[in-house]
Amino acid sequence: MDPRNVDTSINSVSLYGEFTVTGNRKARCAVSLTEKDLIVQRLLLAPVGRNKVVLSLKDCVGCRAYREDDNADPAAYLAVYFYPLKRRWMSSGVSRQRAEQCFRLASLQDPCANLEEAEKWARAVRERSARQPYLRDGVSMSMLSRPSRMMLLVNPQSGKGQALTLYNNHIQRMLNEAGVTHTLVITERQNHARELVKEADLSQWDALVIMSGDGLLFEVINGLLERPDWEEAIQTPLGILPSGSGNALAASIHHYSGAPPVFSEELLVSCGFLLCQRLVARMDLVSIHVASRPRLFSFLSLAWGFVADVDIESEKYRQVGAARFTIGTLVRLASLHVYKGKLAYLPATEDYSNEEGLENNQTLHCNNQASSLAPASRPSRDSPCQNTFHNSCHSNNSLKVQRTESTPSQSATKAGPSDSLLLPLDQPLPSDWVVVQEEDFVLMLAMYQSHLAEDLLAAPGATSDDGFIHLIYVRAGISRASLLKLFLAMEKGAHLTTNCQHLVHTKVRALRLEPHSPKGIITVDGEVVEYGPVQAEVHRGLARLITG
Repeated sequence: MDPRNVDTSINSVSLYGEFTVTGNRKARCAVSLTEKDLIVQRLLLAPVGRNKVVLSLKDCVGCRAYREDDNADPAAYLAVYFYPLKRRWMSSGVSRQRAEQCFRLASLQDPCANLEEAEKWARAVRERSARQPYLRDGVSMSMLSRPSRMMLLVNPQSGKGQALTLYNNHIQRMLNEAGVTHTLVITERQNHARELVKEADLSQWDALVIMSGDGLLFEVINGLLERPDWEEAIQTPLGILPSGSGNALAASIHHYSGAPPVFSEELLVSCGFLLCQRLVARMDLVSIHVASRPRLFSFLSLAWGFVADVDIESEKYRQVGAARFTIGTLVRLASLHVYKGKLAYLPATEDYSNEEGLENNQTLHCNNQASSLAPASRPSRDSPCQNTFHNSCHSNNSLKVQRTESTPSQSATKAGPSDSLLLPLDQPLPSDWVVVQEEDFVLMLAMYQSHLAEDLLAAPGATSDDGFIHLIYVRAGISRASLLKLFLAMEKGAHLTTNCQHLVHTKVRALRLEPHSPKGIITVDGEVVEYGPVQAEVHRGLARLITG
């Protein structure tokens, strides 16, 4: 068939060929490759539009050229793998669904010549796919090298305990299709990943990918920042594949891509597709200080009150997956508590939103056991710190702390960047901080990604590297019905526009919380930390995140 009779008007054609479809040698297709699309048109007498498929190269994860083992068959084969957004079969909406186009090239009798032609097509598809725009909301992103080498850390106990099954059913094939070389590491205990990345030769990998809930990434980030070479280590791109019950960061990455909301295995496929795109953006991390242990680094949230209680108390319902949070919310609503404490924060200014980042070389001020929320002037950054804490073991839950007299820089430079906005917890706050007058709260939630869970868009305006802590708190006096309405509205990110008089939302650069209730729970990225005074400072764009 003359290629001039084939409809290729979408954009200029750079390659054209006529091939048979693998598995059906009677079905011939005209295949056109443009800068943006792969166009497949059946060579039939029916009208052109009915037999044409246009597949965007933005949805392509990879392709390969190969020959089969049959020496008598001179043909070569070209397989191209796409994950376009398509309508679901049984419900409304769209999700990414696998689409494979496989062609048989046998125009010549020479097997090597047929293979060479297939490889020419494969190279062209890969090159054009890689040239698709790397812009999202006007922000340019970098790209991992191709081919890529990834360490894939899987927690087999996460969520419903199906992580390995999900890997076998979806991820292994997808990574192979994308030409991603990966080494599977199955974690065996809590903090296994933390210990591993602390000692690993990171030069072997282009990225570290976590297949679990959010807890395993928390381990990996803190392990990287505990290394002597933390400045280089934290630049290792991080990827997330959801197989837990919360999957907040995975839902945030999917949200940033602009795709409609998806859940469960559809979210996994979407994040797998974005991982295969290998586009890397910056990600904020937040430095967390409590009274009697070394500081931690957080990528997601700091919570106190209702949200923290639901997160931890719902652990008993883990086998039902993401529904555990719905059950936990209803249970906690039945016995709604008021939490007493003092909250203060450093507001984010308009000028700050345009800054490149917060990292600097100022001295880290360490934490003491006492706390005071009264404003005062900030001391000189050269002033000595009376107590510095050293991490003497790798455990996330039972850190042994050794207190030594030293200057701030003696320990601060060993693990992560220095904090320029935080004073020791026993010192008064600087005068430019805001102290919340109320002391009775239902919840305090500090977010630095968009999602708190797969179905909770807690900070709809957040991006991975906006440099803000999105502070949300609910004052006491709200009814159970109104609180439930807030969480129902949060499913679509509409809670901030409900005009609820008890809800406050603001963007901050740092915060300090001093609980007064004798008992309670504070969580960092869903992990329980010591109950007591806590403060936090955002470090803009400190880490790198594969966002697709």
